[in-house]
Order: sequence, then structure tokens, then C-alpha cells
Amino acid sequence: MQALPGSQVESSMMSRISTGSQKFGQKYFMEGQRLSEAEELNRKSTDQLTFFQKHTRLIAFACPALFWNILWWRYFVQNDLFHLFTELSGGNGIPRYYMTITMVFGSMIAGATSEGGASVAFPVMTLGFAIPPPVARDFSFMIQSVGMTAAAFTVITMKVRMEMKALFYCTAGGIAGIVFGLEKVAPQLTPSYSKMYFVVIWFAFAFSLYFLNRNHHRRVFEKIPDFEVDTLHLLGFDVQWKALVLIGTGFLGGVFSAMAGSGIDICSFAALTLLFRVSEKIATPTSVVLMAINTCVGFVYRQFYMGGVEEDAWGFFATCIPVVVIGAPLGSLLGSHFHRLVLAGAVYLTDTVQLVLALIVVQPWLGSDSGGKPDNSDPTHLTLASAAILVAGAISFKLVSLAGTKLLDIQEGRMLEQAQTKADEQVETDEVRESLQTETEQPLSVEAPAAEVVGESSYSV
Repeated sequence: MQALPGSQVESSMMSRISTGSQKFGQKYFMEGQRLSEAEELNRKSTDQLTFFQKHTRLIAFACPALFWNILWWRYFVQNDLFHLFTELSGGNGIPRYYMTITMVFGSMIAGATSEGGASVAFPVMTLGFAIPPPVARDFSFMIQSVGMTAAAFTVITMKVRMEMKALFYCTAGGIAGIVFGLEKVAPQLTPSYSKMYFVVIWFAFAFSLYFLNRNHHRRVFEKIPDFEVDTLHLLGFDVQWKALVLIGTGFLGGVFSAMAGSGIDICSFAALTLLFRVSEKIATPTSVVLMAINTCVGFVYRQFYMGGVEEDAWGFFATCIPVVVIGAPLGSLLGSHFHRLVLAGAVYLTDTVQLVLALIVVQPWLGSDSGGKPDNSDPTHLTLASAAILVAGAISFKLVSLAGTKLLDIQEGRMLEQAQTKADEQVETDEVRESLQTETEQPLSVEAPAAEVVGESSYSV
């Protein structure tokens, strides 16, 4: 067998690498959008797409970006407010345009994943720029009320498939949770506790999701299965227990949002993926729209019912608007084409970086008298509390995942029963059809009446 020249071997290897890279890119980054059932049926039944259908993605991305930028540029030019970009703020005295640059990436992550803009803004502001958590939280509410609503507009306009029941019930619980958290929980936490609690809880979730997704081909659903079927008898009424779970999830997420400006999105994402085994590709746009609704609630409540948001948050808000209304819709547009494992990977990466950054900056094991944070008067308590929350969170999410496995077994059993029933019905139908066909094709035997035979015999005689 003749050996190939070196140049041909190298060319063959490069061709294989190129083909492999293309397949990898197409599988994980160009999987395609999962549109709503109505939109998919509409497109399949139509030979000629309308102008809007042909250019849906461009319209969905461009409209919010143009709308907010036109308003922003007009206001800034008329009032000559560009000096806000270079004004110093925060404990480290950083120019505000640092946050503008940060939110270029933060807004894209917010639009593409279940991690809201606060998942980037809050740790960067509190850990990197020494900005007080109340300012970071209020800024997160404010900037998400623009960026996440722009991303939600993109998701809804593109008619990307969402879990509508989760959206409704989590929002109902989330509104109550945000109000409760702002009034009762957030004021009780010092900055160091807010920072550490925020990062350890979501790292625990990312850890659980990673272990669940080690099985890359696990069964996932595009909506919560048998939502109306699964009921619980309470106080004489049949209650849909999955609705109660979503309301509770929303409430807990609202409390977390009150602490750090984000939480209800990742809480709903956790319930959908770990418990109900809904695909990350469906859970992500659901969480984006959910965060858009609830962050507006937080902003309005802080501004009109709690004496107004922190003054310093307005400057950061003003300087970040023009970038987040581009980045968040762009993130939603790109993220809608990604494979679900890519979306999950973004969660792993973001939450891990947050935890590492928190440990480096906060150093919970160091007290205020040992070079630690000024508000950390009891480093032992903060360290043990953070570790306990991390362990408790990991155990809780693991239990949720195990409950999801049990529900999946029940659901698969139901699916097998339905398939078997359908097969039995098909067999019965086929048997009836064959029986009718046999009776129709059987030849008819006609016998002469007895009287005619007798008559004919008499005649012969």
C-alpha cells in the first residue's frame, strides 16, 4: 500500500478538523430556534412567508435597541450629561464608564441565559468596585427594567417557545416575594453577608445542574408534563400541586431578588430543569421574561413605596442604558439558537466565577481587625454560615433533582401506558377492519327453493 505524501496527509487532517469543527458549531451554536407551537404550525401551513416572518429576528432585535437609544441620545444631548461617564463613584473611586463596559458583556449574558443582568452587575459592583450592596441591588433593578424588558420583547416577538404556566405562577409568587424581601429580609443583611449568600446559593445550583447534565441524552420536555392531571386534595378542593410549587419557587426567587436584584430567574430555571425536567432551551427564555416582569416590580416598589432608590444608582443607570438595550436583545437572539447544554454551561461558568471572585475579594475568614471587610465583625460566623448555606443548598437541589427523577419515572410510565393503549386500540381497529373485509370478499352461495325443485320434478314426470 502506497503511503500518502506528507502534504496530502496534512491536508486530510486539516479537512477532518475543519469538518469536525463545523459539525460541533452547528450542533451546539446553530441548533436553531424552538418556536411556539402555533408559530411552527403557521409556518408549516404557509407556502409564502410574510415580510414580518422573513425578518422577525431583525425586527425583534432592532426595535427595542432603536427605541431606547433614540430616547437616550436625545435626552443626553439636550442636557449635556456625558460627564456622568467620567464621574468617580464607589468605594474604589472608579469612573462610571467601567460599569458601562461591564454591562456590555453582562447584558448579553442576561439575554442569552437564565442569569439576569444582576448576576454580573451585583458581584462586579460589590466585589470589584466596592459599591454598597443596596446601590448595586437598586441599579440591578433599574437597568434590568430596561435591558431585560428589551430582551423579553425580542423573545416574545420572535415567538420563541416558553413555559407559560411557569411564567404566570412564578410571577404571582415573585411579586409577593420581592415585597417581603425588600421589607423584611434585605435590611437585616450586612454587605458581606449579602455578597456571600448570593454566590454560594447559585454555585450550589450550578453544581447540581452539572451533575444532572452529565447524562447528555437525558429526557427533557418542552413544557411541564401533566400539569392539570397531577392534583392534590386540600380543604375539600383538588389543587394543582405543580402550580403551588411554582408559586413557592417564585416567592423564594423574589426574596433573593430583593437581596441582590436577581434570583427569581434562576429559581424558576432551577425548578423547571431539576424538578420538572423542562429543557434549558425552553426554561431560559421563560426566565428572561419572568425576570423582566419582576424586576420592574422591584424598581417601582423601591422608588415609590420605600422612599426612592439609592441616589448613586441613577448615575450608573444613565450610563449603561445605551449598551444593555443592544446587548440583552442580542443575547436573546443568539441564545435562542444555542444547544441546551451550551446554555447550561454558561450557568456553570458564571456561578463558578462569582464564587471564586467572592472568596478572593470578601475573604470571609478575615475579620475587620485582621484586614477583612469593615462590616465583617464575626468572620467565623460568616464563614460557617456561607459553608452551611452552600452544603444545604447542594443537598436541597440534589433532593429536588431526585424528586425530578421520580416524577420522570412516573411520567415515562404514563407515556408507556398511553402508547400501549394506543397500540391496543390500533390492533382492535385492524382486527375489525380485517373481519369486515373478509365478510365482504366471501362468495355468496344461492340454493334453489324446494318448491321449484318439486315442480321441476313433477314436470319431468
